[in-house]
Amino acid sequence: MRKSLLAVVLSLLVLVAVGDCQSPSETGQDTSQSPAMSAPESSAPLYDQKPLPPGKYIGPGGCAASSCHGSVRPKITTPIFQNEYTIWIAQDKHARAFGVLRNKVSERIGRILNLGKPPAEAPRCLVCHSLYVPPEQQAQTFELGDGVSCENCHGSASGWLGPHTTKNWPHEKSVQLGMYDTRNLENRASRCLTCHLGTADKFVDHEMIAAGHPDLTFELSLFSFVMPTHWKLPEQEKPWRQVQAWGVGQAVQLRESLNRLARRANGPIWPEYGELDCFACHHSLTQADDSWRLKSDGYYTGRRAGNPPWNESRVVVFRDLVAEISPNSSKQLDDEVLQLAGLMNQLQGNREQIAASATRAAAFADQLVKQVDAQGYDSALTMRLMRRVAADGAAISMEGERPAEQAAFTLDSLFRAYNQNEKPGNASEIRAEIDGLFSLLKEPSGYSAPRFAAQMKKVSEVIGR
Repeated sequence: MRKSLLAVVLSLLVLVAVGDCQSPSETGQDTSQSPAMSAPESSAPLYDQKPLPPGKYIGPGGCAASSCHGSVRPKITTPIFQNEYTIWIAQDKHARAFGVLRNKVSERIGRILNLGKPPAEAPRCLVCHSLYVPPEQQAQTFELGDGVSCENCHGSASGWLGPHTTKNWPHEKSVQLGMYDTRNLENRASRCLTCHLGTADKFVDHEMIAAGHPDLTFELSLFSFVMPTHWKLPEQEKPWRQVQAWGVGQAVQLRESLNRLARRANGPIWPEYGELDCFACHHSLTQADDSWRLKSDGYYTGRRAGNPPWNESRVVVFRDLVAEISPNSSKQLDDEVLQLAGLMNQLQGNREQIAASATRAAAFADQLVKQVDAQGYDSALTMRLMRRVAADGAAISMEGERPAEQAAFTLDSLFRAYNQNEKPGNASEIRAEIDGLFSLLKEPSGYSAPRFAAQMKKVSEVIGR
């Protein structure tokens, strides 16, 4: 079951998942229209170069020395393991993000989308499958083919690369010199979501999904584990930091998804079907007597039969966290989401009203980001959250495959943190039942709400012991 869980999650790492079926090893640690850019032919060693002005991207080679981040084995006498580059290049799918643009599936997607050039040269693809920056920001050592590398997450390194190796150099000074502060969880989630959810300039819409690109799904804590993690755990010596990361990731994901919805409702193409529940339409057909959708009394609640519902996966488990830490905020969140869902579930919903409702909800979600980040996390809250999500299994299951997926992601992340810190006696039983959730998500078009609800009940029972 453990392997099947990783296989399911790895298949959802959509930055590099197109046509790439190999799973990385575990580390043991818990349409932009910009001009196309080509990598320079020469790539002289970094130490042969003159000092670079701030804002230049140098590529991952500047981090690869064994005395920096390229150690084969982790070091225990230094503040960092110093094998971060080694983990990335050998195990992290981000390192192969550019390469998959040249496989047959990607090339087919490019033809269907009429890109006019191969995906490996198309800005629409390169913005997420590479470090896509203007030529004037590329140092001589920069290579477009390095894929999603260090500076995608940590920012252009030319300003801080040398200074940050100084003994006792504070992280804050690196940030001042251009390093992106991924220690800040809101920043971290926001940076990940620029590709794993999208921005105005880089996105996956219904057209791209129809052409064969995977839909975008994300959960910060679990995706970080599968990445695999190349930083020390627990972070900042906070044992419940993973739970905090889950909460902040959920809040930021909701905020940015609402911003995306407002942007699309105000955009040139509407309706944008990528905002709806994919598998309300793209599901395996059965005889009417065998259809759980037709037999379930609540499936069409609040909408006309035939209207695909809004995809509420980015709020469905976040509600439980908000209910735990702030009942007043929980009511307001429910009101905002209910209003927006009512507009989205109409056959011809008013796009101006949808955009306005999504914008209001996004502003409230932004307030919740701060509240969630400031919340204290411990064993008791983590267990309450697991029990709450599992107990909501029947309702979550009826929301569709994507919300069910978020519930599975969440229970996996929360239990991982709980098990590391508390080591419950029935840990193997809990793990087996959570893995059972992932086994029901392998074939999304064959998703069954009753089966998922039944498995969630098993999780609830074993967690409650």
